[in-house]
Amino acid sequence: MSAITGTGDQADTLRQMARKARKDQQPDVSQTGAITDRQGIRVISVTSGKGGVGKSNVVSNLAIAMSSQGKKVLIIDADLGLGNLDVLLGLSPAYNLNHVLNGEKSLSEIIIDGPAGIKIIPAGSGIQEFTSLGQHEKLKLLDELDMLEEQFDIMIVDTEAGISENVTYFTVAAQEIIVVVTPEPTSITDVYALIKLLATRYAEHHFKVLVNMAKDSEDALEVFRKLANVAGRFLDISLDYLGCVVKDEKVVEAVKRQKAVSELFPESEAATCFTTLAKRVIENSRQTRLKGNIQFFFRRFLDNPSGN
Repeated sequence: MSAITGTGDQADTLRQMARKARKDQQPDVSQTGAITDRQGIRVISVTSGKGGVGKSNVVSNLAIAMSSQGKKVLIIDADLGLGNLDVLLGLSPAYNLNHVLNGEKSLSEIIIDGPAGIKIIPAGSGIQEFTSLGQHEKLKLLDELDMLEEQFDIMIVDTEAGISENVTYFTVAAQEIIVVVTPEPTSITDVYALIKLLATRYAEHHFKVLVNMAKDSEDALEVFRKLANVAGRFLDISLDYLGCVVKDEKVVEAVKRQKAVSELFPESEAATCFTTLAKRVIENSRQTRLKGNIQFFFRRFLDNPSGN
């Protein structure tokens, strides 16, 4: 898969400095065997062309389903200033990324516990300041990111909806991209516009498509066919059908009760869909050519703030 890459010299130098500083204070975990044969945390961006498609619901329930299948999952709520994962799950975080960038808290201090063992980094308007961090802040952040690498298997990024610069930053930096679309014509049109932007401007050519709120599996496949037909005619990209989540009133009820449907109604149709999707995503990891690890993800902010 094509991807935007840079020299990474600055980030690599900072990482080396961070590791050296940490080595002076802590035992060498590589010698004690604390880290063995790890391929690095897997970074998946979940995005959509418009709001109202249930993207954050997809993120939370997919994470819960993965956690239930033995994966250590971290979610970053990257919906700047409008993040609602905490509200969806009935959580009340005291701190967010803004406190990290202001030097008030460390990453580990702002991570909150979610259902089924998932962990969440709450959103905050401070994310917008990633591209203007000074060297000291970059060093501190990269040092902490190295520690996160050791704690999780999968990081899911819940982006903003639409095609803003922040969306492209997070999406292009991720190893894998899942686009969420619904059967509504406007959703299909908007997600095509997002895919087109990522393909033509950022050289992204591989996307997984998840159809949400489908009447049934055939309805979802028809949505995918429409999107794939248009994309195939005008764009040099590869679309993979990941699967669907059927429209289920239990999802609406769960949202009202500020719970994930997979947690509140594990036997519901929607929860069953998320279980199936989680299995597919986990299995796909064996076949996916990864761009890099969590440091690569944040290098987009540290080395190339213009996004070009």
